[in-house]
Amino acid sequence: MQLLAQIAPQRGSQYSALASTLAPFELQLSSIGKLISASEPIQLAGQAFLKVTLSQQPSEAQLTQLGELSMCNAFFVFHEQIGDLQGPFLRPIETVRSQGLPADLVMTRRYKGKTNEMFTHFLCNVAHRASAFADRPWSELRVLDPIAGGGTTLFTALSLGASAIGVEKDERDIASTASFLEQYCREEHIRCQVKEERLKKLGRRWQFSLGEPEQSCIMAAGDTILADKLLIGAPKSHLIVGDLPYGIQHVADLVVLIKRALPIWTSLLLTGGTLVLSWETRPLDRNAMLDLLSNDPRLVILEQAPYNQLAHRVDRVIKERDVVVVKRVA
Repeated sequence: MQLLAQIAPQRGSQYSALASTLAPFELQLSSIGKLISASEPIQLAGQAFLKVTLSQQPSEAQLTQLGELSMCNAFFVFHEQIGDLQGPFLRPIETVRSQGLPADLVMTRRYKGKTNEMFTHFLCNVAHRASAFADRPWSELRVLDPIAGGGTTLFTALSLGASAIGVEKDERDIASTASFLEQYCREEHIRCQVKEERLKKLGRRWQFSLGEPEQSCIMAAGDTILADKLLIGAPKSHLIVGDLPYGIQHVADLVVLIKRALPIWTSLLLTGGTLVLSWETRPLDRNAMLDLLSNDPRLVILEQAPYNQLAHRVDRVIKERDVVVVKRVA
């Protein structure tokens, strides 16, 4: 059996190669990943596709779950010909994407330094599939971003149906993110209850109860190395997804951040959960990053394919960004 997966188009040239580069790996980690025997990029009518050969017929459920992917936006059964009729012929596959808050929540918020939304969705998918909770629906999962910035990961998790938890050192950033979420829900007539707290000598925290069925979102303003204190009383997370700060000129700054924060982040992760980090490799190459993450005996780095193949170019400034996937086993 052969399928065509249409590569999701990019809105701007900055990320023009992102989907083409990462789509094959996301497919390998998808519901049909173990059935793929070969894949190749092709062009049809000026559109980019992946042509995928499967070793056996997938179930209807496996095909439906392809709607979860971020780097491909449509799927078709492919036939070179049918009887005497020469193709190609494409039959659309019905897929379903997990749905929590509206997907445009992620797109609507614009801010300087925002990570590409498709890439954030990709990171969440990688974390989910690599975890011991891969068979659980998003509605049963909690996603933590310990360096939340303007909230792209939090909003992506909420749009997928998960609950979201975020910590951000810049109080103005996280306060504006909380304000945006409250205003968005009000304008879209989504049930939203929010409780704001001041944590003595630590920072501020907002706790949201959103939508029907209910999703929760916790945002905390404070240093990520104090995340365990900022999130006291909150449940542990199934997934941790973080896009490390770019433009750090001194390797020591990034190394210190990871060394100090990693034990805290690990303590907030359920056993079987995954930590997925993306970062710019110019100040810190992959081997150096793996050395840092290998210091915690509770964690195992997933270095088999495709987890060790996720490096990609971003733009002229960020020459290469890489992704590392780590699983908590104890």
